[in-house]
Amino acid sequence: MFDLKMIRDNPDAFDAGLARRGLGPMASVIIALDAENRALMTEAQAAQARRNEASKLIGRAKATGNEDEASALMAEVGVLKAKLATFELDIATQTEKLNDLLSSLPNTPYEDVPDGVDESDNVEVRTWGTPRPMAWAAREHFELGEALQMMDFERAAKMSGARFVLLTGQLARLERAIGQFMIDLHVDEHNYAEIMVPSLVRSEALYGTGQLPKFSEDQFRTTGDHWLIPTAEVPLTNIHSGEILEEENLPLRGTALTQCFRSEAGSSGRDTRGMIRQHQFNKVELVSITTPEQSDAELERKTGCAEEVLKRLGLPYRVVKLCVGDMGFGARRTYDIEVWLPGQERYREISSCSTCGDFQARRMKTRCRSKGEKQTRFVHTLNGSGLAVGRTLVAVMENYQREDGAITVPEALRPYMGNIDVIGGSQN
Repeated sequence: MFDLKMIRDNPDAFDAGLARRGLGPMASVIIALDAENRALMTEAQAAQARRNEASKLIGRAKATGNEDEASALMAEVGVLKAKLATFELDIATQTEKLNDLLSSLPNTPYEDVPDGVDESDNVEVRTWGTPRPMAWAAREHFELGEALQMMDFERAAKMSGARFVLLTGQLARLERAIGQFMIDLHVDEHNYAEIMVPSLVRSEALYGTGQLPKFSEDQFRTTGDHWLIPTAEVPLTNIHSGEILEEENLPLRGTALTQCFRSEAGSSGRDTRGMIRQHQFNKVELVSITTPEQSDAELERKTGCAEEVLKRLGLPYRVVKLCVGDMGFGARRTYDIEVWLPGQERYREISSCSTCGDFQARRMKTRCRSKGEKQTRFVHTLNGSGLAVGRTLVAVMENYQREDGAITVPEALRPYMGNIDVIGGSQN
């Protein structure tokens, strides 16, 4: 959502931001709708003031025995009451029309975000690690998992359809270990508060973080007024919706390990094999709520926290700054972390870390204020994967595969795996 005053004061800048998103000018339309709405409110306020005045005059007229004047005033009050009801309906309709337009528009990018239309225009920021040379043709994770008889897509499909998986034995334990390792790292060393959040939220929560109304087809909805969360970003960010936070307590940092659910609408034919694109997956989410002055530094910090997971696991990766065309709906700046997958011989996204500015805060009505001050302002919100657990499992399997099909367990995960060092092979 956007600041209407900002749009009125800087219409050209607003349209320029939308143009970078590939959209036509909208400022004049928004300003016209807003002006019409404010004119209706002014008329309604004038009618209400006259109604209040006339109501008082009725009492005076009756007190002086002037029944004709009293009757005329009562008739006027009746007309004004009907007008106010019409004004209320018109204002509600106009407000909904304006809000629907504003909520359909993506956030405007920061100036340093590269122009471009898709991932081919993203800009590499840095790399870490060197892909391990293999003397054999590297296998993809689903080949390794199925050969170990610990990854089963057919039986999962029999129960649930495509884009689901059954993990068993040590692979199931390895995925659990990865999630536990991430949570412990972010809580113990990165100063995030661990939070257990609901997996079902109401429509207002998805609206607050920008998934609704535009992306309803990407979500799973129950028969009631609940939606399965596509990411823990939704409940973590909405914890403070409608609140005024003290700036001395910011930034607030929260993390959660949850199951996530996505319909993957529009992904037909993409990553149809394996665990890269699933309807249900586990993810560790990192959310921060900051003052406007803190948000840029917090994005760099958050990205570093996610990178540290890959460093501890010894997985080569690169960080890219997303171009405007590849950036999410609510983001103003995004870094993607892409991990090296030997089986595909390329880097694949494993985390996105974004700053949304006050875009989500305006939708959620979350503000902050300095100590002792009455004036408030909107907070900034940030989110990032720290990391996607299933994709990390994929990366571990492919990077730590052995020629015999076994998987070496990274040292950082062995305490979570009963101190075993190999899955499969002669030791299992």
